[in-house]
Amino acid sequence: MKFNIIHGPNLNFLGIREPEIYGHQTLDDINQEIMAYALENGHEVSFFQSNYEGAIIDHIQAAHFEKMDGIVINPGAYTHYSYAIHDALKSVSVPAVEVHLSAVHQREEFRKISVTAPACIGQISGFGADSYILGILAVIRHK
Repeated sequence: MKFNIIHGPNLNFLGIREPEIYGHQTLDDINQEIMAYALENGHEVSFFQSNYEGAIIDHIQAAHFEKMDGIVINPGAYTHYSYAIHDALKSVSVPAVEVHLSAVHQREEFRKISVTAPACIGQISGFGADSYILGILAVIRHK
């Protein structure tokens, strides 16, 4: 199966940004873990990170034309207010899972609200880099 892994804003600063919340792994470390899992299980993964909403939307739409089997997306702060990303996820026929490294429901009130999750088949949070792998598994089991 082919998966598009999309990382939203500020995830390029993992390992630097608030390590007490997000840990010491860099985005590259996380991508390497996901890639190792994918290779072990015969899956293809592509990675994309952007701090720009429009670029994320373009990448979601590209997943449709690239015939991806699933999208695993960490929209970052866009989770809480990007109806444009919500609409993009709804517009493609590719199932998506929203993931978060931290346990968002145990943090600030605003982090508990996701406008993008309703456009996904589910949401996974609080398992660090494993949230992405669990997202891949969720898509596989959904299919």
